Amino acid sequence: MALLDAQRITKHFAGITALDGVSLSVDAGEAVGLIGPNGAGKTTFFNCLLGILRPDTGTVTFDDCDITTLPTYRRARLGFGRTFQRMELFAGMSVRDHLLVAERSRLGTGRLWKDLLNLSGPGADERERAEHTLALLGLTDVADRPVEALSLGRGRLVEVGRALMTEPKLLLLDEPSSGLDAQETEALAATLRDVQAARGTAVLLVEHDVEFVRTFASRLYVLDFGTLIAQGPTAEVLADGTVRRAYLGETV
Repeated sequence: MALLDAQRITKHFAGITALDGVSLSVDAGEAVGLIGPNGAGKTTFFNCLLGILRPDTGTVTFDDCDITTLPTYRRARLGFGRTFQRMELFAGMSVRDHLLVAERSRLGTGRLWKDLLNLSGPGADERERAEHTLALLGLTDVADRPVEALSLGRGRLVEVGRALMTEPKLLLLDEPSSGLDAQETEALAATLRDVQAARGTAVLLVEHDVEFVRTFASRLYVLDFGTLIAQGPTAEVLADGTVRRAYLGETV
């Protein structure tokens, strides 16, 4: 049974059909890509999966649980992790502190007044988990730097690390290569493959960079004007004539 199973998701906005009966599944430990041209409905679909939007029709099942009407925070507790297209990091905080805050949130043991008064330091177990994640992502050497001092590529890895600290079963990545150069994109893809191998975390990736998708995702879904036009193994989908016309802009 699939870890994530979205069936016939439909969403309308003021008479416009943003999604028209879109279905998608992700198995445990699998890397799946969702691609399509601008305005295809990718972000709307992502938001329906996350609970930011509620679909007009259709169902979302996660780990054999119907989550269609669950709020976002409850989906996170079930095992959703995510990163954002626009990097969401906190200026003035170190890389390590970003991970420790995520760990404290996962455990739900922190006390805001103690944190504000600097009376609630991280425990040994919290530090150990943060150090392990820093090492996994190759961030140990910059662990004590403020995030604004990092390159964009490493900033993206901090976002991934923060999401991993919540121990997600499924990691949703929203255009993680946005703003990165080719070398940074290649390094990010390699690190994410290492994370998958080490953690067995399933990944659903929304991405525009074709090479990133080609090297990372084992299966692809392609949206165009809110409709699913192709799905299947990555190489087959990228070679499909309909996909090449709609997404790559090629004449075939």
